[in-house]
Amino acid sequence: MKPLNDGCAANDEFQSANGGLQRGELVRDLLSQRVQVPRIPSDALKRPRLDQKIADALSSRGVLFLEAPCGYGKSHSLVSALDASDVPEEQVRWISLNAQDNAPSRFLTLLSIALNLPETLEQGAQGGASFSDLLSLMLMAMARSGGQQPKVLVLDNLQNLTNPAVVDVLQQLVCDCPSGCSVVLISRKALPFETHSLELDNRFTRIGVDALEFSRSETFDFFRSATESSQITSVAVDSLYDRTEGWATPLALYRREVFRNLERKPIQETPCVERFLKESVLGQLTPGQIRSMRGIAELELCSDELFLALAPLLPEVGLLPSQALEKGLPLRSMPGRGRWYRLNPLLQEWLQSPAMAGYAERMLRASRWFGARDQFPEALKYALLAGDADEVIQIASEGSEALLLGQDTASLLRLRKSLPAQLLERSVRLKIVYSWVHAIGGQFRQARALIEGLSAEDAESQAARIAALRAFILRGEGSVGPALAMADRAMAGGEMSPQGQLVTQMVRSSALCALGRFQEAREANRIASKLAREAGDSGSEALAVYAHARIELGKGALKHAEQLLRTGLDTTMQELARPARIGETRLQLNLALVLWHQGREAEADRLLVTCGRHAEQTRDLGLLLAMTIRVLMCRAQGRVEDAFVWIGRAERTMHAWQVDESLFLPVLEALKANCWLSQNQIDSAEQAVQKLAPYREAGCVPELFPMMPGLLDCLQVRVDMAKGDLIRARKILQGIRDRYEGVIPRGVELHMRLLESVILLDEKGTTAAQKALQAAVAEAAREHFISPFVELRSELQEVMEKTFGLLPEGPFKSALGGLFELQEATLGAESLPEPISEREQGVLELIAKGLSNQEIADKLHISLHTVKTHARRINAKLEVKSRTQAIVKARELGLL
Repeated sequence: MKPLNDGCAANDEFQSANGGLQRGELVRDLLSQRVQVPRIPSDALKRPRLDQKIADALSSRGVLFLEAPCGYGKSHSLVSALDASDVPEEQVRWISLNAQDNAPSRFLTLLSIALNLPETLEQGAQGGASFSDLLSLMLMAMARSGGQQPKVLVLDNLQNLTNPAVVDVLQQLVCDCPSGCSVVLISRKALPFETHSLELDNRFTRIGVDALEFSRSETFDFFRSATESSQITSVAVDSLYDRTEGWATPLALYRREVFRNLERKPIQETPCVERFLKESVLGQLTPGQIRSMRGIAELELCSDELFLALAPLLPEVGLLPSQALEKGLPLRSMPGRGRWYRLNPLLQEWLQSPAMAGYAERMLRASRWFGARDQFPEALKYALLAGDADEVIQIASEGSEALLLGQDTASLLRLRKSLPAQLLERSVRLKIVYSWVHAIGGQFRQARALIEGLSAEDAESQAARIAALRAFILRGEGSVGPALAMADRAMAGGEMSPQGQLVTQMVRSSALCALGRFQEAREANRIASKLAREAGDSGSEALAVYAHARIELGKGALKHAEQLLRTGLDTTMQELARPARIGETRLQLNLALVLWHQGREAEADRLLVTCGRHAEQTRDLGLLLAMTIRVLMCRAQGRVEDAFVWIGRAERTMHAWQVDESLFLPVLEALKANCWLSQNQIDSAEQAVQKLAPYREAGCVPELFPMMPGLLDCLQVRVDMAKGDLIRARKILQGIRDRYEGVIPRGVELHMRLLESVILLDEKGTTAAQKALQAAVAEAAREHFISPFVELRSELQEVMEKTFGLLPEGPFKSALGGLFELQEATLGAESLPEPISEREQGVLELIAKGLSNQEIADKLHISLHTVKTHARRINAKLEVKSRTQAIVKARELGLL
């Protein structure tokens, strides 16, 4: 580094900034005013999980980097976390940087003020010390100060530091931070120096947009007072989240407008939000760069390559998508998709108005760009946006609609309303394409209406395609047998394209799996996977892996399913540039389901944040599965009110997407019944179960929820048990076994065996119930299949207390102990010198019920003398002298 009094600069731009300190140039008293912790509003949202994440990063010599575009609450989040931690405010030093701090001398003076160091800057300059030497002296002085040094040093607005000389000083500060102190860096942009050595030393933590943005539930909490006072509806809050994706500052500005009781406008048209977008987000851009941002906003997803292909049709290209991201603008790099980017929806919508000249030409070129890369849905979407009917018909005629299955069709569905009716009439293939789009979106009635409107001649010419489509619709509706028959008909109906064969085999695999014919399902899946590889359709190949994992889930092989899903995800991540695909989301969702089944809720929660958001953006029906897992997690944690909130959101979303009710209502009613049972609201649970009767009788097996029929029956069993009707409960359990004909999905089987153990406790006593529960636990322990125990916790509590001490030691028993709040020390029946025999157990239970010796003899059909003998032996084994003492001791040991 240059000495402080050297007039030569590392960069001519900063020559004057790098010059020596002149007397009076910097006034410490003035600069000290900038070293202070900012205040946050009193009504700021409490975010304990984020607070804890930040607090964990503030370790000795730790470096925390908060990186996000403008308005994501970086500074507020840090202040909130510091307030919630045990770090005293006087031990926090906060420097808010600006462009003037690119002078190394000024930057070092700010540091010396923040670190409570004496005025040594001028002396160092006069001695010819370099910037690096001077910082080293400051850090040594700081280390010698002992307890007087600050615990946390915060450098805010780091994006303002661009002088290489200052960046070098900053890097040295971060690397040489003394023990007992941590450094926090806050910036809109990436750091201007490497951090890998810090990461390898476990000293570096980055918190980005994913952690800083509000979640959907946090957005509802943020507006809770407004919704409770009826100033805004929950539907409006839901829409606000979709439009902002949790962008904190626009939400806070809009909430302010709500409380001011002004006539509200859409958030993107609210003046204060518009000013924020124009002045704070885009204020530093040139007119040419803003025009580039408007061009990026026309595209749902954009890469540098695509944008450059459109460049000749744009007024000016001043900024590529990757450069916009580097400038700290609110673009999101799409995970696993190489260098593809997506604008925040709020900014995107604001930039799109008004439309730039040449829009149709750019959309047509984008369509052809995607078409050249065999990305059929994207090519069709942009042709529709271009309004070029001939191009649309040509793409529909040349492309394979089966390619839609593994890719994002949400935008095609959104464009359906604006599609001219005469355009559909001109092309039978376009009708079939849009019938697929409706079917994939769960709009089966609309899908049927399109293909039933075909002429006899068109229907005959497209017979195999239509049969494959009908099979897909039937499977989506849960009609397993008819779907399998229609798929077989499609395969036998003549020549089919490889993509047509692929989708038909996938329908066959799903239907066979639902019927419990796992070997045949696996064979159909192998064929589908081979066809996908041969066709180069990695989206459908991911769906084939998903289908294979579903087969393993049906067999209860959770560990194998997890391995398949992780391998599939790793494979999809190897492709550097690919369009959005449903297959990848389904892999993630089912991995979250496996993790939930194994009780790994924290891992499942993290995965659901990512794949749930993507499912929502791509309008994937898998979102219903994500929300279902959320409901189950909330219920398991005792947050039943939050569970009902998720149910409400799922219902609103499915209605907004115009999904057929038969696809989601049974799921949501079952979830409601489950939640009401947990609250002991038997009447409400019974009403929900009664609504499910038609679906139970129809025997539909939803593709997303293959265990649904058996679990609906188990819900009826639970309601009957809660009402005390054990005879009917037992009858329904037997009916489930008869219906499945011995091939029962493992999850349903576990539910049934656990419910049977509870019934046995009443019918045949503790010993029979213990044996049944022990067998179920042994089965579940092999795969750590704990979710049925979580679901049936209240029903199982008593029998688990009596059985826990008899279970073999291991991780699964420990997990059950945590779930049921049981400890080995409290259940010591096995510690008796001589165990209670099965016959003695039966006598003990009747004694506890208050029966006399003669009544016990009559009930068990044994002599009075035998009863008295058993009673004496029980007292001896329990080391007590009376019936009352025996009952008390037996309960302490879990025998009763």
